Amino acid sequence: MLRRATVALTGLALAAGTLATTASAADTTGADSGAVLAAPADFPVRVNQLGYLPDGPKRATLISSATAPLAWQLRDATGAQVSSGTTTVRGADQASGQSTHLVDFGGYTGTGSGFTLVVSGQTSHPFDISAALYDGLRTDSMSFFYQQRSGIAIDAGLVGGEYARPAGHLGVAPNKGDTSVPCQAGVCDYRLDVRGGWYDAGDQGKYVVNGGIATWQVVNSFERARRSGGDAALGDATLRVPERGNGVPDVLDEARWELEFLMRMQVPAGKPSAGMAFHKMHDTEWTGLPTRPELDDKQRELHRPSTAATLNLAATAAQCARVYAPYDSAFATRCLDAARRAWTAAEADPNALAPATDNAGGGAYEDADVSDEFYWAAAELLATTGETRYRDAVTTSPHHTKPADAFWWGGTGTLGRITLATVPGVTLPADDLTRVRGLLTAAADGHLSTMAAGGYAVPIPVTGYGWGSNSAVANNAMTLAVAYEITGAQRYRAGALESLDYLLGRNALDHSYVTGYGERASENQHHRFWARQNDASLPHPPAGSFAGGPNAGLDDPVAKERLNGCAPAACYIDDIGSYSTNEVAINWNSSLAWLAAFAAERRGLPATPAVQVAPAAVTVPEGGAASVSVRLSAAPAQSVTVTVSRAAGDQDLTATTGSTLVFTPADWAAAQQVSVSAAQDGDTVAGSATFTAGGTGVSAATFTATEADDDVAPPRASCAVTYRVENSWGNGFTATVAVKNTGASAISGWTLGWAFTGDQRISSAWNATVSQSGSTVTARDAGWNGTLAAGASASFGFQATYAGVNAAPARFALNGAICS
Repeated sequence: MLRRATVALTGLALAAGTLATTASAADTTGADSGAVLAAPADFPVRVNQLGYLPDGPKRATLISSATAPLAWQLRDATGAQVSSGTTTVRGADQASGQSTHLVDFGGYTGTGSGFTLVVSGQTSHPFDISAALYDGLRTDSMSFFYQQRSGIAIDAGLVGGEYARPAGHLGVAPNKGDTSVPCQAGVCDYRLDVRGGWYDAGDQGKYVVNGGIATWQVVNSFERARRSGGDAALGDATLRVPERGNGVPDVLDEARWELEFLMRMQVPAGKPSAGMAFHKMHDTEWTGLPTRPELDDKQRELHRPSTAATLNLAATAAQCARVYAPYDSAFATRCLDAARRAWTAAEADPNALAPATDNAGGGAYEDADVSDEFYWAAAELLATTGETRYRDAVTTSPHHTKPADAFWWGGTGTLGRITLATVPGVTLPADDLTRVRGLLTAAADGHLSTMAAGGYAVPIPVTGYGWGSNSAVANNAMTLAVAYEITGAQRYRAGALESLDYLLGRNALDHSYVTGYGERASENQHHRFWARQNDASLPHPPAGSFAGGPNAGLDDPVAKERLNGCAPAACYIDDIGSYSTNEVAINWNSSLAWLAAFAAERRGLPATPAVQVAPAAVTVPEGGAASVSVRLSAAPAQSVTVTVSRAAGDQDLTATTGSTLVFTPADWAAAQQVSVSAAQDGDTVAGSATFTAGGTGVSAATFTATEADDDVAPPRASCAVTYRVENSWGNGFTATVAVKNTGASAISGWTLGWAFTGDQRISSAWNATVSQSGSTVTARDAGWNGTLAAGASASFGFQATYAGVNAAPARFALNGAICS
């Protein structure tokens, strides 16, 4: 069951913020009794207040100055002890100033609700252990976006009566937009319809650069789930959106609402800066708190186009073209057109930078370096089109070889790296792909090291508690999850899940930053409509809303007044006025939704992948080479090496290029080529060999190679053959073969032979008896058509299957002699 907060705790953060100082001071007194240092109302045993996955890490943090391990017990809902052990002393946690112990109860494999951890008489909040733990959060974190939609009425039937509201900003009084929005003075002389999209955060502005990363994360969550086989959980009729039941995955329906807005922000053809994207759109002055969207009476304005916004559009629209193609080809085509135009426009105007001073009525979202956006956009366009111009832009970018840095709306290079590393079939050299994946895993290893150094396993350093620190935690957890996809190493999955532990209560404040999830959860986030703290007629934020988190900068008046002197990890207060610690934002919820979808996937023991080779038999010209393609039948749990070697047969046949192949969990389906060569020899024997393709963790496959000997020229016959494909479909075809006697005398009884160059397999034939061994085919007359007078012909047909290229045979032999 979900453990949801039911009471307001607006004073909690202040109390917990002073706890760090109190505990630290007490620790210096020499207390060594094992007593837990905390305020009486506090829970010093810090857990994920939602719970833990049965197959995931199960760790908690204890605040204690004890210098020796302490005994702990795990108790079920009845109070019975189900597991026990001793803590590991961790000592001072720099970010919180608290003395900590680690409680690791990962050895317990049971499930249920109402578990508690007890250490030295102190009891944790109750929590669950369940494989379904994150199902609700996966749905609620995505519902946030529907409820942030602009330009559509929010349906009570989907969200409940208190969250229903009329459509905002459709030009219905007192609204003045967004159906016909003017530009700021001097920016343009026309108006634009920029309805729709998501309100950015607690305000009601709409920003392309923040919408870009949020949209990418929402769509990427589906793209990743589709690779892992978990996309059904994000499919049609899985979310509370009005489009459910339309045959399109609901998560893509939701992202499309923002994609349509992003494309409306593109400067129309024929206008100055055509193809660029306006940077943002919001009120001319800051909207008052609280203000329902439909009651906003301020004028809206378009702000001048920027290169950063244009590249965000190029990247997300290119991703759209790739992911939406199976569901709406027309929309995918429109996205790709918008992406291409945006890329071209950005190349033509690479230095249109948004100024930091443009912050009246909305955030400036300034960005002085857009080289990372160029890399990201090029990576998305390359993954979608495979075109050389985008590959060149990727490989010549300085970001292509730089370490994978933490990403955010102003630093998007690693989004491009994730796409290059995980989308199957990206046309980059193998060494480049290996390096990019190595950069991501190296970044993930860095996050794990940071987590191991602290008392709360947080993937950000002590200096990382800035504006939106919770988003930084979730984004770095995404990198850990990507490293798990690339390598299959469980330590990365564990790191991603422990990051969720932090966000849901295992932290310095004993506080869940997600509304509705945890005994002590945020419920007064900064928002114009979800503003119960300011107006009792308005609701609290809905379940699944994600607070920005601790911010040592104290960048708002409430934080400055009430959090002065806080330790970095304790600089948070659940107050609607603290916008620098407690605002919501689409790019914060998008990282939470991505992470929740990852955590919610059921992960049973994977089936052993089988090696697949096509064709199963190949003819190799003497002195030459032929190739076969190798792939796996399913994703491996971790990277596997497949070795191709001769098992038996003619030693003149050898696997050369591609004899060692590496398949990762991200690219198991991408076929890799193996070249088999036949040495030049002096014999007249057409040798053959059997090859094995296998390795640890996969089921092996075999294929045969036959040498086409060229030492003795075969005899020639007076005949001609016509081979014609009559009909072809997906993976099958029918063909007619006609053999003509071009000699001066009759032929009594005929046998026609040939070898396919691909993996064609004949399933039936007529007017001849046809057999096939490997790639070699033999067709014998049917009796009644066995005599061929001079100049006469006989024809027969067959049906066959194939994959790849369906090439016609190169030559035919009649009764053992080659037709001339």
